Amino acid sequence: MARCYSGFVPNRHPPLPDIWLITDARNDEALERTLARLPRGSGLVYRHYHLAPAARRARFAALARAARRFGHSVFLSGPAREARGWGADGAYGAPARLARGPACLRLVTVHSLRELGRAHRARADAILLSPVFATRSHPGGATLGRVHFHLLAARSAVPVIALGGMTVHRARTLPSRKWAAIQGLAR
Repeated sequence: MARCYSGFVPNRHPPLPDIWLITDARNDEALERTLARLPRGSGLVYRHYHLAPAARRARFAALARAARRFGHSVFLSGPAREARGWGADGAYGAPARLARGPACLRLVTVHSLRELGRAHRARADAILLSPVFATRSHPGGATLGRVHFHLLAARSAVPVIALGGMTVHRARTLPSRKWAAIQGLAR
């Protein structure tokens, strides 16, 4: 049996950060300060959909420089081709948006078992499973809760990052070490 495992097996899932800061208009003013406070080697998911294209790209460049000073990974919300063109470490988005394009790391958003299957077909390297808890992004929206989160996470073939209403305290209550927040880190 040992012979079956004696050859080199490439790691399809490179180590990804445990903590992810996700950007949007609500946390923009605090992003540089927050990046400086995060543990070295954390991740930044740049969204900033509210900006015009030229302003969005300029803000990305500034935040990417700041993030890399602290050894953070930088992912762009957008197609893989755009992420590579902007110099991001990877792409973030829905399965359909990331299913095509050049090779790059892909963080895929998942809210259900059906989307989990789509994420696997889209070559996801990790999934952001949400919303675990109630969020300001979707007030009154349905949440997974701890039990449903664990059930879906157990079905994933790739690392799972908890998202939705996450704070340092809530992250400690989940067995998953990986988590992301929009405002839970920017306070």
